[in-house]
Amino acid sequence: MVYLDYCATTPVSEELLNLYVTLCKNYFGNANSEHIFGKRAKRILKKATLDIADVLNCCTSEIIYTSGASESNSTAIIGAAMAFRGTNKKHIITSKLEHKSVLEAISYLEKLGYVVDYVNILSNGTVDLNDLAEKICSDTFLISICGVNADVGFIQPLTEIRKVIDKKKVFLFFHSDLTQALGKTNIDLSILDLASFSSHKVYAPIGCGMLYKKRTIQIGKMVYGTTANCPFRGGTPALPLIATFSKAICVAQKNVLSNHNKCIYLKKMLLDGLSKYPIVVNSNEFCVPEIVNISLLSFSSKLFLKKMSDLDICISTGSACCSNDVESVILKEMMPNSMNIFSTCLRISISHITTEDEIVRFLDAFDNVWNDLIVNRKE
Repeated sequence: MVYLDYCATTPVSEELLNLYVTLCKNYFGNANSEHIFGKRAKRILKKATLDIADVLNCCTSEIIYTSGASESNSTAIIGAAMAFRGTNKKHIITSKLEHKSVLEAISYLEKLGYVVDYVNILSNGTVDLNDLAEKICSDTFLISICGVNADVGFIQPLTEIRKVIDKKKVFLFFHSDLTQALGKTNIDLSILDLASFSSHKVYAPIGCGMLYKKRTIQIGKMVYGTTANCPFRGGTPALPLIATFSKAICVAQKNVLSNHNKCIYLKKMLLDGLSKYPIVVNSNEFCVPEIVNISLLSFSSKLFLKKMSDLDICISTGSACCSNDVESVILKEMMPNSMNIFSTCLRISISHITTEDEIVRFLDAFDNVWNDLIVNRKE
């Protein structure tokens, strides 16, 4: 089995799995309880939060734990709308590169009467800063642009976007879904008001997320029943998930450079092997090396994916939340007149734990499927 779908989810590392089990066994107390088991859990919770704040250079009060990035995105977007309720600010700016949880939350607000603008995307996959500047107006209360696109891997110039916002001198919230950026790029929360993260993209168990909310802003709550340990989002702290996520964040950010270099090497090996085929590589130099998006041109991506799966090769056509979509919304937006580009794409997402042998096995399987489809087409 060759797993090359790390952008969908990552395996839980052995270290974090052991930590999770230990916490479940020995620190099962509710961190809101005043007895000894609760106090022990509370100490672990505080330490986990301090570690995250230290590595991401933010305050512990700016960290809100959620069930995942989708909840974080919904909370940030709808919560921002609630914060400006009763004002004339009804304008949102986003892009077509966003995760489905961002687009659906914004679509919900649009049905309530909010006005949504989608910023233009340049041919290299980055946000058109001039178009963004033109779209910002006095009614704008939220700009939501992801740090790294999940389908193709485009890295957005968040620092430059912040400069555009500041130059316009409009009071608004800048949100970024950093789910795919964590562990792949350096994170600078100082330029953001809101940011979303998810545990299962960085080798921690599924089920935990985080919303960064700058302490100087207020947004509406989505989950009520708050406590001293969860002053913004109600619910019992999921201690084993939070602590393992904290550890995963620390490890991921500590090893960004070495992991980045490993993935650059593996990506080159992958692209060298694919260079003999008449395909298009959609991921460019503005993308993280962990994501390689290609268009087959000649074959259906769904059919190709199935045949690769039959050979125990796990890849995808794009973001898992859009796995049933026949076409890539991202590539369709960028190349609306190139149907064979956006209707035949595959996403290969690698990791620093991917081996050279797995790349070789992927390329062997790719060659077998490609040649098999050519033979069948001739017949």
